[in-house]
Amino acid sequence: MTRRQLLRMIGLGAGSAAMYQAMSSLGFAAESNYRGPVSLSGAPKGSSVLILGAGIAGMVAAYELRKAGYKVQVLEYNARAGGRNWSLRGGDRYTELGGASQECRFDPGLYINPGPWRLPYHHRGILSYCKLLGVPLEAFVQVNNNAWLHNSQAFDGKPQRFRAVKADYHGHVAELLAKATQGSRLDALVSHEDQEKLLASLRDWGALDKNYAYVKGGLSNSRRGYERDPGGGLGGRPVFSEPLRLHDLLDSGLWGALPLGDDYDMQTTLFQPVGGMGMIGQAFARELGPLIRYNARVVDIHQDEHGVRATFEDATAPGSRQGAVADWCVCTIPLSILGQIPMNVGAPMAEAIAAVPYAPAVKIGLQFKRRFWEEDEQIYGGISYTDLPIGVIGYPSTGYHGSGKGVLLGGYVWGLDAMEFTAMTPQQRVAKAVEYGSRIHPQYPAEFDNGVAVAWHRSPFTMGCFGMWTEAARARHYDNLCRFDGRIVLAGEHASYIPAWQEGAVTSALDAIGRLHQRAVAGGSVA
Repeated sequence: MTRRQLLRMIGLGAGSAAMYQAMSSLGFAAESNYRGPVSLSGAPKGSSVLILGAGIAGMVAAYELRKAGYKVQVLEYNARAGGRNWSLRGGDRYTELGGASQECRFDPGLYINPGPWRLPYHHRGILSYCKLLGVPLEAFVQVNNNAWLHNSQAFDGKPQRFRAVKADYHGHVAELLAKATQGSRLDALVSHEDQEKLLASLRDWGALDKNYAYVKGGLSNSRRGYERDPGGGLGGRPVFSEPLRLHDLLDSGLWGALPLGDDYDMQTTLFQPVGGMGMIGQAFARELGPLIRYNARVVDIHQDEHGVRATFEDATAPGSRQGAVADWCVCTIPLSILGQIPMNVGAPMAEAIAAVPYAPAVKIGLQFKRRFWEEDEQIYGGISYTDLPIGVIGYPSTGYHGSGKGVLLGGYVWGLDAMEFTAMTPQQRVAKAVEYGSRIHPQYPAEFDNGVAVAWHRSPFTMGCFGMWTEAARARHYDNLCRFDGRIVLAGEHASYIPAWQEGAVTSALDAIGRLHQRAVAGGSVA
């Protein structure tokens, strides 16, 4: 079970407050400790640093160390920078482990983010580099009240509008609490004056009528929506919709998705780079230029008292091996890959690397012939949630009212479902996403054009989505993972208390190079 699944279960059973407490204890919703640019003054003349991996952590480290005067070189496995900061667009080709290759056939301007797809407002580190590098941002819509909530076992499998479930749940709960308040059942807990204020607030919060009842009518429909919306002229009279019964609503479990937008990491405002998340990686790559050596697959890392040497193969010339040397090494290679590379570090770091498994996840991008979710259903951005294996359908937060084709996130698959999807061919994953999605959007079969599917356990440069710390593993191994071993220090989202987020990569890199600088200035004696 992934932490996301665990947290969702906690949220279903105990609400968002309990879920946030669990997220904090797991280090999943910790606030970023970014406090501004790192200060690295007085770099020893001629000091050099080898950085392994041109993901966000590696490029942040390279940017700051170069600025401080260090001689920097970066080795990157892929032919591009960014790592999991990645956007697939038309013309891109991606080959996964096992040899299955996909060519993205999206129309110009359309894309899917196989990795990160949103930036919380409080992730100040990654946002600061967006500003520094001139990466324009736009709002990412997390919660859309007009999106769908779907349980295949409830309401005959018919999806319900997010706003209707939210309004009905709040309305029924408000009515129950109002009855308890009026029945003097809260006398021991709430003063009479406060009870009157509570009743007034419940009427407003739950859209209750004058009798404190949640019923069909103008008040409830102002929240949940109408059967027929009000309009002008003779046919403008609205038709009220019928609220879901409390029993049916509770049985459906759809209320479990209501607090997701209240999670600390998902609260408004969220952002996305204009043109795709990969724009951040591209901006760093332009800034660092020739410092990055692409198509370099590291096969051995060796250190001694004089420095660090990484042996790598050039992917464009298979079988050829070269070496890169430096005084220090910042290694940002995902632990799932690093654990397979010979590296002479001590047992504490080696055991820490081996202690962190990586989450399975699959992301599927689907291009459709038209933006039917906007034209037919008035869904502009946001996310629909389902109990089907695809988990979610994400609607683009850009390009509204576009007259051409459009791309949806057709699935963000986790846990055992992700392992099942990973075992499929990319074409089968796409077909399954269309099949499942058609239960929510019947337009799918007629409007589908093409798709791509990235299974992260088959990604040759990560073999997983993100590091999955347990509390026990973090208590035993986390500090050993982050500490220097000789001349080598690790960085990345896996070396942070903000796993799975780019902010974790940024803050981890800044911490690592800050300690590296201290050691370099002190001649290597600082722990």
